[in-house]
Amino acid sequence: MNYRHAFHAGSFADVVKHAVLGRVLHYLREKPAAFRVIDTHAGAGLYDLAGSEANRSGEWHEGIEKLLGAALPAPAAALMAPYLEVVGALNERGRLTVYPGSPAIVRAWLRPQDRLIACELEPQAADALTRNMRGDPRIKTLSLDGWTALVAYVPPKERRGLVLVDPAFEEEYDFTRLARGLAAAHRKWATGIYMLWYPIKGRSAPDALAKQLRRLGIGKVLRAELTVAPLSDPSRLNGCGLILVNPPWTLEAELSDLLPTLAQRLGRAGTGGFRMDWLAGERSAAAR
Repeated sequence: MNYRHAFHAGSFADVVKHAVLGRVLHYLREKPAAFRVIDTHAGAGLYDLAGSEANRSGEWHEGIEKLLGAALPAPAAALMAPYLEVVGALNERGRLTVYPGSPAIVRAWLRPQDRLIACELEPQAADALTRNMRGDPRIKTLSLDGWTALVAYVPPKERRGLVLVDPAFEEEYDFTRLARGLAAAHRKWATGIYMLWYPIKGRSAPDALAKQLRRLGIGKVLRAELTVAPLSDPSRLNGCGLILVNPPWTLEAELSDLLPTLAQRLGRAGTGGFRMDWLAGERSAAAR
């Protein structure tokens, strides 16, 4: 496995994923009962935006840099505040040098009774993850294949929580693997919240994933997608999607405010777009 997320830290795809993650964590914290987050492909946890990897791609300039400190419409600004506050707390005012991966975002929202299991297999990222999360008794880091972790660590003893799945998608088969992994995990823990990220370069692979997920018979599956460019160049990452199983009841309305703002702010040359719909359960939402 050669994928290194440091090249893509703070990109538009990270912004979408982490803004929604913030909303799910906000929901979980509303009840006093403990919850557990299982991050199957956790990465390094923290990323140096001034480092050679992030600077080589510069993707964060088209992602988090566009949002941090920007004037956003009031509803979207309120919804994104938890996420943007975590980013802001790691950086000096007016200077963006560090970006938090999902483990760092989760850590900021854990209460004393909550727990995080963060898994990473790539050796350098796994070592960095251990260093960056060291000293927090609420967090356990594991050098473990994320696909194994997806099934092995559910259900958690808290019986409340989130499974975050954000694989590298180095192979086309990973779309099928995502559906199969979800099916296996859901059989063991049907009441958990699952949040699955996937890339959009063209339509064929995401649409095939949706068909596979519809066949699983899972009760509630919400799909949210954001594109930043037309899908005319399949060699580029033109968008990303999230599959949310058993999403918080508040999330559909929140995404109705968030997605238009993110599409407008992150779209390349005004070409951003979004779609939200239910693959299973609830009512269908309008696609755009």
